[in-house]
Amino acid sequence: MEFRRVRLARSTTTNPWDNLAREEYLVNLCGDDEAILYLWQNAHTVVVGRNQNPWAECRLDLLESEGGRLARRSTGGGAVYHDLGNLNYSFILPRRAYSMERQLGTVLGALRTLGISAEFSGRNDLVIGGRKFSGNAYQITRHKGLHHGTLLLSADMAKLSRYLNVDPEKLKTKGVASVASRVMNLRDALPGLSLDDLLDALEKEFLDRYRAPEVLRETKEPEGEEYASLAERYRSREWRLGRSPDCAVTVRRRFPWGGMEIRLNVKNGHAADPVVFSDAMDGEMILSLGKILEGVPFRWTEMAEAVRKAFPDSPEMAETALWLEEAPISGKKEADE
Repeated sequence: MEFRRVRLARSTTTNPWDNLAREEYLVNLCGDDEAILYLWQNAHTVVVGRNQNPWAECRLDLLESEGGRLARRSTGGGAVYHDLGNLNYSFILPRRAYSMERQLGTVLGALRTLGISAEFSGRNDLVIGGRKFSGNAYQITRHKGLHHGTLLLSADMAKLSRYLNVDPEKLKTKGVASVASRVMNLRDALPGLSLDDLLDALEKEFLDRYRAPEVLRETKEPEGEEYASLAERYRSREWRLGRSPDCAVTVRRRFPWGGMEIRLNVKNGHAADPVVFSDAMDGEMILSLGKILEGVPFRWTEMAEAVRKAFPDSPEMAETALWLEEAPISGKKEADE
């Protein structure tokens, strides 16, 4: 499609709650014929995915005792550590213009102009020689598409390992012993690379690939009631910590596309108050799953059938239904697959 306008925005704050609020503000602002690139950094922060349990994903007490912040983003995927050696990018587009290939091509193209050869790997990673320097997540609504990712420039790898609890099964499936062994900084590939070089290269490549007669650069942080309300929500404990209720049943499984934990109570023989934690990329799907299970008779076959009916075209939910049919627990309070 042709764009009437492209918008460039760079954050001047390193507060994760304000940065995520601005991102959602830009999503709401994006016009039907507009493409937006937003570049931002967070200081000393763990960001969890929309459907993750923060206590399970990071050493929260340690993080906060050492001056760090916990944030929750609006997209799916897994937990990440951000410091000022990390640059975040957000592509915000009308849904009909959303293309992961084009967006990641913009990032890879910018790196090529700097002399770095990289490639896409797995479900959401950019790698150099098999080592990850970027992870990506997305959210697609009826009218808009948000795709954001990280670029490790000179991140403190010791802090990354210090604060994150990485699922051992996730590491085992990738054939590595630790999170530190499978990530790298871009400065490992290009020692002289600066943050300004990276920022400029991304914007130039974006302008080359998303051409429009009007280019608007956002030079000020947003103001007004809408942004203030978003910032308040992102910094609230309710949003950041989410729900982690006492429950009668907890089942877990790691699939090739991500891990899943389902917690629920049983009332009058029916599933009640289900909560689903996952690092799956499709955050909206995971949110919907919890709603689908509410009130379903607590029989594994019936829950599996409810999942199939609700998501007839989803390979991930087809696998979930098969797992539920296996009756993940047999009279135990908790099972860890």
